[in-house]
Amino acid sequence: MRFLHTADWHIGKKLQGYDRIKEQKHVLSKILEIAKEEQVDAIVIAGDLYDRSVPSVEAIEVFNQLMVKWNLNERFPIFAISGNHDSGIRLSAGTPWFSQTDYYLRTRLEEAFEPIVFQDAQFFLLPYFEPISARIYFDDDQIRTIQQAMEKVINKMSEQFDPTKKQVLVSHFFVMGSTKSDSETKIEVGGLGAVSGELFESFDYVALGHLHNQAALQQKNARYSGSPLKFSLSEINQKKGVWIVDLNENVIFNFRELTPLYEIEEITASFKELLNPDFYQSINRENYLQIYLNDRTIIPNMMNQLRKIYPRILGVERSNGRVERLQRQQKRILTKDPQKLAQGFFKEVTKENLTEKQELWLSETLQELMETE
Repeated sequence: MRFLHTADWHIGKKLQGYDRIKEQKHVLSKILEIAKEEQVDAIVIAGDLYDRSVPSVEAIEVFNQLMVKWNLNERFPIFAISGNHDSGIRLSAGTPWFSQTDYYLRTRLEEAFEPIVFQDAQFFLLPYFEPISARIYFDDDQIRTIQQAMEKVINKMSEQFDPTKKQVLVSHFFVMGSTKSDSETKIEVGGLGAVSGELFESFDYVALGHLHNQAALQQKNARYSGSPLKFSLSEINQKKGVWIVDLNENVIFNFRELTPLYEIEEITASFKELLNPDFYQSINRENYLQIYLNDRTIIPNMMNQLRKIYPRILGVERSNGRVERLQRQQKRILTKDPQKLAQGFFKEVTKENLTEKQELWLSETLQELMETE
């Protein structure tokens, strides 16, 4: 069979105050076009359908209209899960009758252990969950990290494997070895929310959500689809699109790129150049622009003048301060990770790395502190 893998729609998400519903409707319509071109048998959505647990009325209307068109009108089976941005309780309303039209939406951990058999594959839909949910489900107080929880989850799923079929896992987590951008909400403290990619070796394909970069993980049987739109300046060089996955004897997946209505760009110029028609007519001034000014002098009424020409300005700063800003950002990122700070401190004092047992103790302690907070 062949299916399309997408995720992280974040319907309703704004970019520095700019509403993007129009852009989201455009790019999601392109996903449907790809699904029809590729003649896929199903569509997988790996979480973060909305940007907030309580989405706006407009965002809900957009999503509902999409599902009516994709599932009822075009008759594409849908396999979807809730992500860390979604409210599982709110999304689950209506699921008992959704499945009657091959629209499978899972929002609770316990639902993940009932595989959905579709053609020659078993789909395990694992929504985002916290370690406490696994502690309660498995009645095991020793589960403190998402890694420990996932070990239990995958073992239980394996008991349901049919050797005559392919196994597909749909999930929404941060997998070790992945790279992130700054538009994703952190769901881990010091790596406590990270899952080892080795856990997924028994699956033929793992359709992941959460990270917005489709190239964030290069595992032979697992991929992030990435978000269909760029949601921050840090994603400026990322390719956006969807995966087309073929479950043949050997699983094959190909990436199909999406073109947005408006790109995110960085431009460096003087204020005089920016106001010159020869300059702004040579670029797409409708795009989202991060502007770096060469000027050092004070410019009165600068933003008002620029916004008359460039309607989607993300920010304006002096080009000579750009390096300093990047250095400050890197410093802030480093100071936010308590696990790495502890590892670095231990190595500096003892000249040795933490052992696996010490890493586990550290993770459990940090997790307990996070839950206490």
